[in-house]
Amino acid sequence: MSDKVRIALDAMGGDHGPSVILPGADIALMRHPDVEFLLFGDTAQLNPVLDGLPRLKAASKVTHTDVAIRMDDKPSQALRYGRWKSSMWLTLDAVKKGEADVAVSAGNTGALMAMSRFNLKMLEGIERPAIAALWPTLKGESIVLDVGASIGADESHLINLAAMGSAMARVLFDIERPTVGLLNIGVEEVKGLEQVREAGRILRETPSLDFDYHGFVEGDDIGKGVVDVVVTEGFAGNIALKTAEGTAHQLASYLRAAMNRTWASRLGYLFARAAFQALREKMDPRKANGGVFLGLNGIVIKSHGGADAEGTAAAIDMGYDMVRYKLLAKIGQSMERDLQARSAQIATGAAS
Repeated sequence: MSDKVRIALDAMGGDHGPSVILPGADIALMRHPDVEFLLFGDTAQLNPVLDGLPRLKAASKVTHTDVAIRMDDKPSQALRYGRWKSSMWLTLDAVKKGEADVAVSAGNTGALMAMSRFNLKMLEGIERPAIAALWPTLKGESIVLDVGASIGADESHLINLAAMGSAMARVLFDIERPTVGLLNIGVEEVKGLEQVREAGRILRETPSLDFDYHGFVEGDDIGKGVVDVVVTEGFAGNIALKTAEGTAHQLASYLRAAMNRTWASRLGYLFARAAFQALREKMDPRKANGGVFLGLNGIVIKSHGGADAEGTAAAIDMGYDMVRYKLLAKIGQSMERDLQARSAQIATGAAS
Protein backbone atom coordinates (compact mmCIF):
# COMPACT_ATOMS: atom_id res chain seq x y z
CA MET A 1 0.00 0.00 0.00
CA SER A 2 1.20 3.52 -0.79
CA ASP A 3 1.74 6.20 1.84
CA LYS A 4 -1.63 7.64 0.86
CA VAL A 5 -4.94 6.03 1.81
CA ARG A 6 -7.02 5.96 -1.36
CA ILE A 7 -10.75 6.16 -0.68
CA ALA A 8 -13.30 5.49 -3.41
CA LEU A 9 -16.46 7.44 -2.64
CA ASP A 10 -19.92 6.97 -4.12
CA ALA A 11 -20.76 10.67 -4.27
CA MET A 12 -24.35 10.03 -5.41
CA GLY A 13 -25.33 7.74 -2.52
CA GLY A 14 -27.69 8.44 0.36
CA ASP A 15 -30.68 10.71 0.73
CA HIS A 16 -28.79 13.92 -0.08
CA GLY A 17 -26.07 13.00 -2.57
CA PRO A 18 -23.10 15.32 -3.27
CA SER A 19 -24.45 18.20 -1.16
CA VAL A 20 -23.72 16.16 1.99
CA ILE A 21 -21.24 13.50 0.82
CA LEU A 22 -18.62 15.95 -0.41
CA PRO A 23 -18.62 18.26 2.65
CA GLY A 24 -18.31 15.09 4.74
CA ALA A 25 -15.29 14.06 2.70
CA ASP A 26 -13.79 17.50 3.25
CA ILE A 27 -14.17 17.11 7.03
CA ALA A 28 -12.49 13.69 6.88
CA LEU A 29 -9.66 15.12 4.76
CA MET A 30 -9.03 17.79 7.36
CA ARG A 31 -8.58 15.01 9.95
CA HIS A 32 -6.55 12.77 7.61
CA PRO A 33 -4.40 14.83 5.22
CA ASP A 34 -2.87 11.62 3.83
CA VAL A 35 -6.12 10.69 2.05
CA GLU A 36 -6.75 10.77 -1.69
CA PHE A 37 -10.33 10.55 -2.93
CA LEU A 38 -11.67 8.89 -6.04
CA LEU A 39 -15.11 10.44 -6.51
CA PHE A 40 -17.74 8.81 -8.70
CA GLY A 41 -20.88 10.62 -9.80
CA ASP A 42 -22.51 13.14 -12.08
CA THR A 43 -19.98 15.92 -12.62
CA ALA A 44 -22.80 18.42 -13.25
CA GLN A 45 -23.76 17.92 -9.60
CA LEU A 46 -20.27 17.31 -8.16
CA ASN A 47 -18.31 20.19 -9.67
CA PRO A 48 -20.34 23.10 -8.21
CA VAL A 49 -19.93 21.61 -4.72
CA LEU A 50 -16.23 20.87 -5.26
CA ASP A 51 -15.62 24.46 -6.38
CA GLY A 52 -16.55 25.53 -2.86
CA LEU A 53 -14.23 22.92 -1.30
CA PRO A 54 -10.78 23.68 -2.77
CA ARG A 55 -8.91 21.41 -0.35
CA LEU A 56 -11.05 18.40 -1.30
CA LYS A 57 -10.92 19.28 -5.00
CA ALA A 58 -7.12 19.28 -4.93
CA ALA A 59 -7.05 15.85 -3.25
CA SER A 60 -9.62 14.21 -5.53
CA LYS A 61 -9.95 12.55 -8.90
CA VAL A 62 -13.47 12.71 -10.34
CA THR A 63 -14.96 10.07 -12.64
CA HIS A 64 -18.23 10.97 -14.34
CA THR A 65 -21.25 8.73 -14.50
CA ASP A 66 -24.85 9.75 -14.98
CA VAL A 67 -26.18 6.48 -13.51
CA ALA A 68 -26.98 6.37 -9.79
CA ILE A 69 -28.64 3.59 -7.79
CA ARG A 70 -31.93 4.69 -6.24
CA MET A 71 -32.55 4.15 -2.53
CA ASP A 72 -35.71 2.11 -3.20
CA ASP A 73 -34.24 -0.16 -5.91
CA LYS A 74 -34.29 -3.89 -5.35
CA PRO A 75 -30.82 -5.48 -5.54
CA SER A 76 -31.76 -7.30 -8.75
CA GLN A 77 -32.85 -4.02 -10.35
CA ALA A 78 -29.66 -2.29 -9.28
CA LEU A 79 -27.52 -5.03 -10.75
CA ARG A 80 -29.50 -5.02 -13.97
CA TYR A 81 -29.11 -1.35 -14.82
CA GLY A 82 -26.20 -0.28 -12.61
CA ARG A 83 -23.58 -2.95 -13.25
CA TRP A 84 -20.40 -1.61 -14.88
CA LYS A 85 -21.63 2.03 -15.02
CA SER A 86 -23.28 3.31 -11.82
CA SER A 87 -21.44 5.40 -9.23
CA MET A 88 -21.88 2.56 -6.71
CA TRP A 89 -20.45 -0.09 -9.02
CA LEU A 90 -17.50 2.05 -10.10
CA THR A 91 -16.69 2.82 -6.44
CA LEU A 92 -16.46 -0.91 -5.70
CA ASP A 93 -14.64 -1.62 -8.94
CA ALA A 94 -11.89 0.81 -7.96
CA VAL A 95 -11.16 -1.41 -4.93
CA LYS A 96 -11.24 -4.56 -7.05
CA LYS A 97 -8.75 -3.08 -9.52
CA GLY A 98 -6.42 -1.91 -6.74
CA GLU A 99 -6.97 1.74 -7.55
CA ALA A 100 -8.50 2.38 -4.12
CA ASP A 101 -7.98 0.85 -0.68
CA VAL A 102 -11.56 1.15 0.56
CA ALA A 103 -15.02 1.90 -0.84
CA VAL A 104 -17.52 4.11 1.01
CA SER A 105 -21.17 4.50 0.05
CA ALA A 106 -24.34 5.79 1.70
CA GLY A 107 -26.46 4.16 -0.98
CA ASN A 108 -29.08 1.43 -0.97
CA THR A 109 -27.87 -1.27 1.47
CA GLY A 110 -29.27 -4.24 -0.42
CA ALA A 111 -27.86 -3.03 -3.72
CA LEU A 112 -24.47 -2.28 -2.17
CA MET A 113 -24.31 -5.75 -0.63
CA ALA A 114 -25.31 -7.45 -3.89
CA MET A 115 -22.83 -5.46 -5.95
CA SER A 116 -20.07 -6.00 -3.39
CA ARG A 117 -20.54 -9.77 -3.46
CA PHE A 118 -20.76 -9.84 -7.25
CA ASN A 119 -17.76 -7.60 -7.86
CA LEU A 120 -15.34 -8.23 -4.97
CA LYS A 121 -16.24 -11.87 -4.16
CA MET A 122 -15.92 -13.47 -0.73
CA LEU A 123 -12.79 -14.23 1.26
CA GLU A 124 -11.78 -17.89 1.23
CA GLY A 125 -13.66 -19.88 3.85
CA ILE A 126 -16.50 -17.36 4.19
CA GLU A 127 -19.81 -18.03 2.45
CA ARG A 128 -21.77 -14.92 3.41
CA PRO A 129 -20.83 -11.36 4.31
CA ALA A 130 -21.89 -9.55 7.48
CA ILE A 131 -22.45 -5.95 8.46
CA ALA A 132 -20.55 -5.00 11.61
CA ALA A 133 -21.58 -1.89 13.54
CA LEU A 134 -20.04 0.06 16.42
CA TRP A 135 -22.29 0.15 19.49
CA PRO A 136 -21.93 2.70 22.31
CA THR A 137 -21.77 1.03 25.74
CA LEU A 138 -21.28 1.97 29.37
CA LYS A 139 -17.63 0.96 28.98
CA GLY A 140 -16.96 2.64 25.64
CA GLU A 141 -17.84 0.82 22.43
CA SER A 142 -18.37 -2.72 21.23
CA ILE A 143 -18.85 -4.35 17.83
CA VAL A 144 -22.12 -6.06 16.92
CA LEU A 145 -22.49 -8.28 13.87
CA ASP A 146 -24.41 -9.19 11.80
CA VAL A 147 -26.83 -6.25 11.82
CA GLY A 148 -28.62 -7.02 8.59
CA ALA A 149 -26.55 -8.50 5.79
CA SER A 150 -28.36 -11.84 5.72
CA ILE A 151 -31.08 -13.65 7.62
CA GLY A 152 -30.40 -16.87 9.48
CA ALA A 153 -27.09 -18.50 10.37
CA ASP A 154 -25.83 -21.98 11.12
CA GLU A 155 -23.13 -22.65 13.70
CA SER A 156 -20.34 -22.43 11.10
CA HIS A 157 -21.41 -18.95 10.00
CA LEU A 158 -21.74 -17.75 13.60
CA ILE A 159 -18.19 -18.94 14.31
CA ASN A 160 -16.96 -17.12 11.19
CA LEU A 161 -18.68 -13.97 12.48
CA ALA A 162 -16.86 -14.35 15.78
CA ALA A 163 -13.50 -14.62 14.00
CA MET A 164 -14.17 -11.61 11.77
CA GLY A 165 -15.60 -9.49 14.58
CA SER A 166 -12.63 -10.18 16.82
CA ALA A 167 -10.25 -9.14 14.03
CA MET A 168 -12.14 -5.86 13.66
CA ALA A 169 -11.98 -5.33 17.44
CA ARG A 170 -8.21 -5.73 17.37
CA VAL A 171 -8.03 -3.05 14.68
CA LEU A 172 -10.40 -0.51 16.26
CA PHE A 173 -9.85 -1.10 19.97
CA ASP A 174 -6.20 -2.20 19.96
CA ILE A 175 -7.03 -5.30 22.01
CA GLU A 176 -4.86 -8.38 21.57
CA ARG A 177 -7.56 -10.85 22.68
CA PRO A 178 -11.07 -9.40 22.41
CA THR A 179 -13.91 -11.00 24.34
CA VAL A 180 -16.72 -12.44 22.20
CA GLY A 181 -20.27 -13.36 23.19
CA LEU A 182 -23.15 -15.01 21.33
CA LEU A 183 -26.47 -13.12 21.57
CA ASN A 184 -29.11 -15.41 23.03
CA ILE A 185 -32.38 -15.34 24.97
CA GLY A 186 -30.56 -16.40 28.14
CA VAL A 187 -27.08 -17.13 29.40
CA GLU A 188 -27.83 -20.78 30.24
CA GLU A 189 -26.32 -23.30 27.84
CA VAL A 190 -29.66 -25.08 27.30
CA LYS A 191 -31.46 -21.95 26.03
CA GLY A 192 -31.81 -20.62 22.52
CA LEU A 193 -31.83 -21.93 18.97
CA GLU A 194 -29.97 -25.14 18.22
CA GLN A 195 -27.53 -23.37 15.91
CA VAL A 196 -26.61 -20.86 18.63
CA ARG A 197 -26.20 -23.57 21.26
CA GLU A 198 -24.01 -25.62 18.92
CA ALA A 199 -21.86 -22.61 18.03
CA GLY A 200 -21.42 -21.95 21.74
CA ARG A 201 -20.39 -25.55 22.38
CA ILE A 202 -17.79 -25.48 19.61
CA LEU A 203 -16.36 -22.17 20.79
CA ARG A 204 -16.14 -23.41 24.38
CA GLU A 205 -14.39 -26.60 23.39
CA THR A 206 -12.03 -25.18 20.75
CA PRO A 207 -8.53 -24.41 22.07
CA SER A 208 -6.18 -21.71 20.74
CA LEU A 209 -8.87 -19.33 19.50
CA ASP A 210 -7.83 -15.83 18.46
CA PHE A 211 -10.15 -14.37 21.09
CA ASP A 212 -11.65 -15.13 24.50
CA TYR A 213 -15.10 -16.68 24.27
CA HIS A 214 -17.30 -15.25 27.04
CA GLY A 215 -20.42 -17.34 26.46
CA PHE A 216 -24.01 -16.27 25.82
CA VAL A 217 -25.07 -12.65 26.32
CA GLU A 218 -28.57 -11.20 26.45
CA GLY A 219 -29.93 -8.07 24.80
CA ASP A 220 -29.37 -5.83 27.81
CA ASP A 221 -25.73 -6.95 27.99
CA ILE A 222 -24.93 -5.19 24.71
CA GLY A 223 -25.24 -1.69 26.15
CA LYS A 224 -23.46 -2.72 29.33
CA GLY A 225 -20.33 -3.54 27.33
CA VAL A 226 -20.07 -7.05 28.79
CA VAL A 227 -18.03 -8.18 25.76
CA ASP A 228 -16.04 -6.48 23.00
CA VAL A 229 -17.84 -8.35 20.20
CA VAL A 230 -21.48 -9.48 20.12
CA VAL A 231 -22.31 -12.11 17.49
CA THR A 232 -25.80 -12.74 16.13
CA GLU A 233 -27.50 -13.46 12.82
CA GLY A 234 -28.74 -10.57 10.71
CA PHE A 235 -32.46 -10.70 11.50
CA ALA A 236 -32.04 -10.37 15.26
CA GLY A 237 -29.09 -8.01 14.86
CA ASN A 238 -31.01 -5.57 12.67
CA ILE A 239 -33.98 -5.53 15.05
CA ALA A 240 -31.64 -4.88 17.98
CA LEU A 241 -29.94 -2.03 16.10
CA LYS A 242 -33.18 -0.32 15.04
CA THR A 243 -34.62 -0.73 18.54
CA ALA A 244 -31.55 0.91 20.08
CA GLU A 245 -31.66 3.79 17.58
CA GLY A 246 -35.35 4.33 18.25
CA THR A 247 -34.83 4.26 22.00
CA ALA A 248 -32.04 6.85 21.75
CA HIS A 249 -34.30 9.21 19.77
CA GLN A 250 -37.14 8.59 22.21
CA LEU A 251 -34.98 9.45 25.23
CA ALA A 252 -33.72 12.59 23.51
CA SER A 253 -37.32 13.70 22.86
CA TYR A 254 -38.26 13.03 26.48
CA LEU A 255 -35.32 15.11 27.70
CA ARG A 256 -36.13 18.04 25.42
CA ALA A 257 -39.77 18.02 26.53
CA ALA A 258 -38.81 17.78 30.22
CA MET A 259 -36.30 20.62 29.98
CA ASN A 260 -38.89 22.97 28.42
CA ARG A 261 -41.83 22.11 30.67
CA THR A 262 -41.40 24.77 33.36
CA TRP A 263 -39.19 27.75 34.13
CA ALA A 264 -37.59 25.74 36.94
CA SER A 265 -36.62 22.92 34.58
CA ARG A 266 -35.17 25.41 32.11
CA LEU A 267 -33.17 26.97 34.93
CA GLY A 268 -32.00 23.52 36.01
CA TYR A 269 -30.86 22.85 32.47
CA LEU A 270 -28.63 25.90 32.56
CA PHE A 271 -26.83 24.56 35.63
CA ALA A 272 -26.56 21.04 34.19
CA ARG A 273 -25.79 22.09 30.62
CA ALA A 274 -22.32 20.51 30.59
CA ALA A 275 -23.74 17.17 31.73
CA PHE A 276 -26.48 17.23 29.10
CA GLN A 277 -23.94 18.15 26.42
CA ALA A 278 -21.84 15.15 27.41
CA LEU A 279 -24.93 12.94 27.19
CA ARG A 280 -25.79 14.35 23.77
CA GLU A 281 -22.25 13.66 22.55
CA LYS A 282 -22.44 10.07 23.82
CA MET A 283 -25.79 9.44 22.14
CA ASP A 284 -24.95 11.24 18.89
CA PRO A 285 -25.59 8.61 16.16
CA ARG A 286 -23.32 10.44 13.73
CA LYS A 287 -20.22 9.44 15.70
CA ALA A 288 -20.95 5.74 15.26
CA ASN A 289 -22.07 6.03 11.64
CA GLY A 290 -20.59 3.44 9.35
CA GLY A 291 -21.08 -0.28 9.09
CA VAL A 292 -18.30 -2.49 7.75
CA PHE A 293 -19.12 -5.24 5.23
CA LEU A 294 -16.99 -8.08 6.55
CA GLY A 295 -16.11 -11.24 4.63
CA LEU A 296 -15.51 -9.57 1.26
CA ASN A 297 -12.25 -9.56 -0.64
CA GLY A 298 -12.02 -5.83 -0.11
CA ILE A 299 -13.06 -3.21 2.45
CA VAL A 300 -16.51 -1.66 2.02
CA ILE A 301 -18.05 0.88 4.43
CA LYS A 302 -21.80 1.51 4.43
CA SER A 303 -22.72 4.98 5.66
CA HIS A 304 -26.28 5.68 6.83
CA GLY A 305 -28.42 7.01 4.00
CA GLY A 306 -29.67 9.92 6.09
CA ALA A 307 -26.28 10.87 7.56
CA ASP A 308 -25.23 14.50 7.58
CA ALA A 309 -21.74 15.73 6.69
CA GLU A 310 -20.29 14.90 10.12
CA GLY A 311 -21.81 11.42 9.94
CA THR A 312 -20.36 10.91 6.47
CA ALA A 313 -16.96 11.95 7.78
CA ALA A 314 -17.28 9.38 10.60
CA ALA A 315 -17.91 6.62 8.05
CA ILE A 316 -14.87 7.71 6.05
CA ASP A 317 -12.82 7.80 9.26
CA MET A 318 -13.78 4.18 9.89
CA GLY A 319 -12.68 3.20 6.39
CA TYR A 320 -9.39 5.00 6.94
CA ASP A 321 -8.76 3.04 10.14
CA MET A 322 -9.65 -0.26 8.47
CA VAL A 323 -7.01 0.39 5.82
CA ARG A 324 -4.28 1.82 8.03
CA TYR A 325 -4.52 -1.06 10.49
CA LYS A 326 -4.81 -3.76 7.83
CA LEU A 327 -8.23 -5.21 8.61
CA LEU A 328 -8.25 -7.68 5.70
CA ALA A 329 -4.91 -9.18 6.68
CA LYS A 330 -6.00 -9.55 10.30
CA ILE A 331 -9.28 -11.20 9.29
CA GLY A 332 -7.31 -13.64 7.15
CA GLN A 333 -4.97 -14.43 10.04
CA SER A 334 -7.89 -14.86 12.42
CA MET A 335 -9.74 -17.17 10.02
CA GLU A 336 -6.59 -19.25 9.45
CA ARG A 337 -5.93 -19.67 13.18
CA ASP A 338 -9.59 -20.50 13.77
CA LEU A 339 -9.49 -23.17 11.04
CA GLN A 340 -6.30 -24.65 12.46
CA ALA A 341 -7.78 -24.75 15.98
CA ARG A 342 -10.96 -26.45 14.79
CA SER A 343 -8.99 -28.94 12.70
CA ALA A 344 -6.86 -29.80 15.74
CA GLN A 345 -10.03 -30.28 17.77
CA ILE A 346 -11.45 -32.67 15.18
CA ALA A 347 -8.18 -34.61 14.99
CA THR A 348 -8.03 -34.90 18.80
CA GLY A 349 -11.61 -36.16 18.91
CA ALA A 350 -10.95 -38.72 16.21
CA ALA A 351 -7.82 -39.98 17.97
CA SER A 352 -9.67 -40.47 21.24
